[in-house]
Formats: sequence, structure tokens, C-alpha cells
Amino acid sequence: MVPKRIWNPPNPYLTEHRQFLEEPPLAKLEVYEDQSKSILSKNDSPDIGFRWSVNPYRGCFHACAYCLQGETPILMSDGRIRALADLKVGDEIYGTIQRGDYRRYVRTRVLAHWSTIKPAYRILLEDGTELVASMDHQFLTNRGWKYVIGSEWGRARRPHLTRNVKLMGVGRFAESPPHNAEYRRGYLSGLIHGDGMLGTYRYDGRRRTTDIQHHFRLALTDLEALQRARRYLADFDVATEECAFNHASRKPMRAIRTHAQTRVERVRELIAWPPAPSAAWSIGFLAGIFDAEGSYSQGILRISNTDSRIIDCTESSLRRFAFDCTMDAKNGRSVQHIRLRGGLREALRFFHHTDPAISRKRDIEGQALKHNARLKVVDVKPLGLDLPLFDITTGTGDFIANGIVSHNCYARPTHEYFGFGAGTDFERKIFVKPKAPQLLEKAFRHSSWRGESIVFSGVTDCYQPLEAAWNLTRGCLEVCLAFRNPVHVITKSALIRRDAPLLAQLAKEANTSVSLSIPFLDEPIARAMEPGAPTVHRRFETMRILADAGVPVGIGVAPIIPGLNDSDVPGLLKEAKRSGASFAFKTLLRLPGSVKAVFFQRLQESLPLRVARVEHRIRETRQGRLYDSRFGHRHHGEGQYWQFIDKQWQLWTSRLGFNQDEEPPKPSTFQHPSQSTPQLEFEYYL
Repeated sequence: MVPKRIWNPPNPYLTEHRQFLEEPPLAKLEVYEDQSKSILSKNDSPDIGFRWSVNPYRGCFHACAYCLQGETPILMSDGRIRALADLKVGDEIYGTIQRGDYRRYVRTRVLAHWSTIKPAYRILLEDGTELVASMDHQFLTNRGWKYVIGSEWGRARRPHLTRNVKLMGVGRFAESPPHNAEYRRGYLSGLIHGDGMLGTYRYDGRRRTTDIQHHFRLALTDLEALQRARRYLADFDVATEECAFNHASRKPMRAIRTHAQTRVERVRELIAWPPAPSAAWSIGFLAGIFDAEGSYSQGILRISNTDSRIIDCTESSLRRFAFDCTMDAKNGRSVQHIRLRGGLREALRFFHHTDPAISRKRDIEGQALKHNARLKVVDVKPLGLDLPLFDITTGTGDFIANGIVSHNCYARPTHEYFGFGAGTDFERKIFVKPKAPQLLEKAFRHSSWRGESIVFSGVTDCYQPLEAAWNLTRGCLEVCLAFRNPVHVITKSALIRRDAPLLAQLAKEANTSVSLSIPFLDEPIARAMEPGAPTVHRRFETMRILADAGVPVGIGVAPIIPGLNDSDVPGLLKEAKRSGASFAFKTLLRLPGSVKAVFFQRLQESLPLRVARVEHRIRETRQGRLYDSRFGHRHHGEGQYWQFIDKQWQLWTSRLGFNQDEEPPKPSTFQHPSQSTPQLEFEYYL
């Protein structure tokens, strides 16, 4: 997507609120319009204590400090595959989440899709699976997430793929078959032999000397297979009519039928058993018989029938393509069952190799990600050329690329979706959502909204300097007040003082609070790491102003950077208490993707003597890594040093009386404005 540049944007520093803003950054400002059609973002990560957030801006003046080849097949939610380059925002695919002892496959949405040109590397696995990716892409292994390329020492040290490490998944996907004439014949044969009615009947002496009736009917509950069959028959010049079919089944059924003699005879010819079936016919037959008589439940794929000829053809077709199958014992009704062995890996190979029509039967939701495929890394080699590479962002934070669980990206990396850099572009090329208040009001008026608390903002600061001109955050807060929807604001900015009366009124009507992000006590370090943010003194001053106005306020020591600001914790908490804070939270530094390079570059430029110590301490809290992308682990650490930080935090928050007023969740105060209330109006820059 090409970003839409906003020309001649207002100067955010020449406003009535300029006294609350710091000196403008040296970088040239460019403003772009974010054309999103929604404003509420849903979060499913256990690392974050909220479900819904509003982000009026992308990118931030405060300046706080992955890709695959386009042909890579991605597992879609209907069990089929599609090339990564062909995905679109909103597509439903499979990702994974941790449930109990296993990661399990779940459906998720594509939230963003972008491309870039980078040096490409080929990863070859033991079973022949090949992946082409950039050096910064991450794959899930039996030892956690690993980058394609890294080093065992120095600044480039990071978890990376090495020979014999095992990747997680089912291995390479089979190619989907071409739906040529032989495939279509085979499909019709399997589907109609399994579920159709085809016959010619004599009724001698009923109306005249000889009365012959010709019948073809195919009745199914799944319209996908019925519509495919009708389309294939039409390709062979067999026209049919569709009608309702009354049956004892609880599910409604539809049917296609014809009584014309020439058409019935043509159907009989099309589904005749070939003396020497071609490979394409056998693939089509397996797809058809599975749609007619197959099932996939609790990880078991079966095809059942009473006709021995159908069973024999099914078994021989499966073995023709090296599927491991077995015949289950007959029951009292002489039904025979052919069961596919090999678990999910073979089931997916069957689905992709044969391409049955019915999506319902290809559902793998909730299945465990078990490691039974031969997925050891055999080799990782540079291709020696730059290639167009693609990546996506999903709701689960991962996706299934050619059978392998693949990581995706999250604030600074979002700029790369638009071809911008995650470094200085993040603070000088800012996206605004001009209609954010209208979009929020539309979301609140939807019948599905239940008045859950929303957070400003989940990605970038909602009170960065552009807010002084656009008033988007203020407009969204006015919507929240009109609907009495609970709100929590996280910001570094002194500009929030402008809205202190509005937030105070909102706090009277709904559960409302503000967190001031103040991770550093030392002003020079704060200026080095957050060059565009207000001073530490001004942020504590803002905290006192909000508290005096009646707004519940707290401090977010976020992020804690081991070896740099963890010793500031007692002083920060004591100053916050003096400034009226009643709660506090902390998060450990996260360095996903390209954020790591930005962070260490800034640290090297501003505090070069701290670099080695900080890197060492970060690794101490991340089991030797710089980043842990696992859900539930991203915002806190492990090990002795993190335990020291955590115990210090517990000691001082308890001693100062933070987080003492927590109460059980209350019913939401959300309510629709009275019918007499007109649609809200907002002022914003266009």
C-alpha cells in the first residue's frame, strides 16, 4: 500500500498548548494519512493487561528506542494454502497459541501485509522442506524462536538456526492439483458413487407399453461440494437444476438433478470406472469420495462405505501416492473404514494433494503442534542476491509458512509495512487517523460492543505533539465520555494537561485512570534514550496536576532496562508517590526485530560505556537471549537478576502503598447516549 502524504500539515508547536511541549526534533516531519476503516485494536496476548486499545497515531516524536519469499505457501483457515505474496489484510489464516502443555493451531487474521527487498537465505530441512527468508526472520524451534542468521559472540549474538536444530510444524506442504478434465472426472466419480443416485427404471404397462424413467440426483448438506459438482458437470455439457431436498437429516439439504436421458447417460459415462486410472483421476477420486463419505475428527481421517469396489479404489489410490492407510474392522452393517495414519502431517498432505471442496472437513482448530516430522536444519545458505521478500502481522503473532511456525513483527516494525525504516522514520514520518473519533463512535454504537475498558494507546503515544493540532485523542475521549466507556491512558507527554478537566469528568462517569511513563530518574540518561519526550521533572509535574484535578494516576516504569535504570526504581516510586500516584506497573525491555539495532545504536552513540553492561544484564534476564517472544514471557524476565529486580519492586510498592486500592471488577458503566442526543461532532485537521 502506498502511504497517502498529507501536504501542508499544521505546525504542532505553534498552538495554544506550546508551553507544554519540548523543543521540536531536528528530523524533518512528514505526515501521512492512515486510511484504516476501524479504530479499535483487539489484543489476545497474555503479556498485556488489556484487550482493547485505540491508536490515533502511528509513529512517535518521542523517539523511544522479518521476511519470506512471496511464493511461500501459507496455511489458510479453510485448510488450503495460498502464496504469502497473495495474502491480503483481513484474510483468515492459521497461527498458534499456547494452551496447556502444547501450542495449538487457531484461526487468526492478517492485520498487515508488506514487502521489502533484502538479501535472501535458503533454509533446507531434513524432510526436503525449503524456505527462503531474510536473515532477520524467526522460526519456532524445539529450543524456542530463532533467527535465520546470528552469531555466538559480539553484537550480532542472538539465537539462530544451526545444523540439527529442529523446527516446529508438519513440514513442507504438498502442491494443490490442477483441476483438469481427468481430475474433474475422478472427482465426479468419487462424489456420485459415494453419495449420488443414478439409474434408469422401467414401469411396464403403467401408462403405455413401455415406460422408462431416467434419474440422476446428488443431495448434500455441504453446498461447496454440490456447487463444484454442478460446475464440473456443466463443463462436460451436463446441465442440472438445483432444488431443495427433503430428508430425515436435521440439516437442510440441497440437490442437483436431471431426468433427461442423454444427460443421465452422459453422467454414467463420466463416472465409469476406468480400466487404468490416471494419476489426476485418482487424485480427483480421493477428493470426491472424501467429500461424499469422508470425515476428519479428533485428528483422525476416515473414509467409509459399504461398497467394496469403492473401498478398494480408495485404498489403491491412497497407496498410489504413498499414503499410509489401514482398514478398520467391519461393524455389523458391513461398513468398511479406511483410516489414514501419520497424524496431522499426513492429513494436511491429503487435503493439499487432493483438494476436496468441503472446508468444514478440513478444520484443524485446536489441534496440538506435535513435533513428529523430520525437520532438522540441514543447511542455511545465502543465495547471493537481494529478493523481494514479504511478511505479515497476525493476531497470534505467528503464521504457518510451508508447514513451519513462523514469527511476525510488531510499534517500530509497523513502519516497515509501508516501506519506511524502523529507525529515524519512526519519529519523523507520522501517520494520523483523521476520523478516529467518528470510527470510535461507530464502534461503540455497534450492538456487539459491551463497554470494555479501552487503552490509549497500545502502540504509540496518543499525546505526541501532533495531538495539539489534530485533537484526535481528545475527540476520542469525548466519545468515551458520551458513552461512559471506561478508559486508561498511557503517555509520556505533558500535553495531557490540556485534557485534565475532561479526564476528571470522565473519571466521575466511568472507570478512568492515567499512567505516566517515567522509566528514568536521571535526566541526562532520559534525554539520551528518549530525546523527544518531556523532561522527567515535567512528567512528575504533570502527574501532580492530573491527581489534583481528580484523575486517578500512576507510574509506568516501562521499560526497565537491566544495567541502566533498574537502580532508579526506588527513587521513581518515591517521587511518584509524592506526585499523587496510587498505582504502579513495570515491564522489561523488549527488543523484537529491528528494534534491537535501533536501541543499541542509540546506546552506543549516547552512553558507549554502558553498552557492554546493559547487554550482559539483559541476557541475564532472558536466559542468554536479548528477546523472548513467547506469549506470557515478553514483559518480564527470568533468572537471579530479574528476581532481584522483582523483589525490589515488590518491596517498594508495598512500602509506599501502591496498588492497594484494587477492587473486584465492577459492571461496566457503558451506556448509549439518549435518543435525543445528536450525532457527536468533532474538530480535527484535514
